[in-house]
Amino acid sequence: MLKTGNFGKYGGIYAPETLMPALEELEAAFYRLQMDIAFNNNFRKTMREYAGRPTPVYLAGNLSKNWGANIYLKREDLLHGGAHKTNNAIGQALLARELGKTRLIAETGAGQHGVAAAMAGALFGMQTEVYMGEVDMERQHANVLRMKLLGATVHPVKTGGRTLKDAINAAMRDWIASVRTTHYMLGTAAGPHPFPSIVKFFQSIVGEEAREQMLAQYELLPDYVLACVGGGSNAIGIFNGFIDDEQVKLVGVEPAGKGLNSHMHGAVLSKAVTAVCMA
Repeated sequence: MLKTGNFGKYGGIYAPETLMPALEELEAAFYRLQMDIAFNNNFRKTMREYAGRPTPVYLAGNLSKNWGANIYLKREDLLHGGAHKTNNAIGQALLARELGKTRLIAETGAGQHGVAAAMAGALFGMQTEVYMGEVDMERQHANVLRMKLLGATVHPVKTGGRTLKDAINAAMRDWIASVRTTHYMLGTAAGPHPFPSIVKFFQSIVGEEAREQMLAQYELLPDYVLACVGGGSNAIGIFNGFIDDEQVKLVGVEPAGKGLNSHMHGAVLSKAVTAVCMA
């Protein structure tokens, strides 16, 4: 590998030995293509003409009045597909084509990344298969229907807790067995290097736009940039646009569930211990 893929004390390369050649191939292609003008122009053109970028920054008048501060929303919900997940899915599909892959696989929890992966597969004519926990499939049935409508095959994962973690494990096992023809389109800022860096690169378009729009429309930078933190793709994208602005405070918001002192919350960065997780 060319780099260790660390973000401070986080990140790294913890993966089965059988996946190392695929990760090395992916890393080399990614570092080459992120500097390639033609590749980046194609990505930006596709995001503009197909996905509907740039998404607007909107001054939420009613929220601002209620909370006593100007609150601006970066409207990623208006992107084709309904979420920021489209950015990474389109980018990784283009990357997969450059690698000569003909098949895409993805994991999904709530279903937004699965829908984005299915959209990218349909756009570029690539076979697409999505792994989704049975519990999530029941909760997010509408997104399952959207994936199927777009031509993707959805595999129910029946092991473990039957949610996102188990879907990732199932997708990883598929990738090990089919790596020559298949690209694993990981949707979160997680997994072994270079996946977090890839997700950051394609999602950074959100932060770049937001910073430019704030200066162009309102002639100021925000005091705070807030982002919900689940898998991290949303937060890493918008934070990257402001990380060099010392006056802008970056705040990630995690789900507290039934309380941070209970065992039923999603605040893993705030409350969990640092550890190594291998698929």
